[in-house]
Amino acid sequence: MNRMKRNKSISQAGFTLIEIMVVVVIIGLLATLILPNVLGRQDQALQIKAKADIKAIGGQLALYKLDNFAYPSTSEGVQALVSNPGGKSNWRGYLDKKPMDPWQNEYQYLQPGQKNPTRFDLWSYGSDGAPGGEGTAKDIGNWDD
Repeated sequence: MNRMKRNKSISQAGFTLIEIMVVVVIIGLLATLILPNVLGRQDQALQIKAKADIKAIGGQLALYKLDNFAYPSTSEGVQALVSNPGGKSNWRGYLDKKPMDPWQNEYQYLQPGQKNPTRFDLWSYGSDGAPGGEGTAKDIGNWDD
């Protein structure tokens, strides 16, 4: 009798093939409903990150101007926030390294700006890394504020 109980409990351990298949089908259905919504958000998240980066770099450029009485020239660019251009006495380290946009391209800088003539233009070319574009390839700049 003891032997029958042991064999019965061993044969009932684990899941049946049908139970496993039902779980796999349910996971597949959930994936088809959820993944399209999640995947479409990555491009939007990168655009939001670029806007936040531009705002943060703009804040550091404002501090640079307070310390040095002018924004960096176009030729000095954003690199002026990382290393002292021309040995300025009031320069402080504003950034640890030159920032790259979410698509690993350099942020573009123009001073005086064409869209912000009293300040500067700071922008990313977007996902395509080229001027212009639409959707995720649209340029993102400090004039969008």
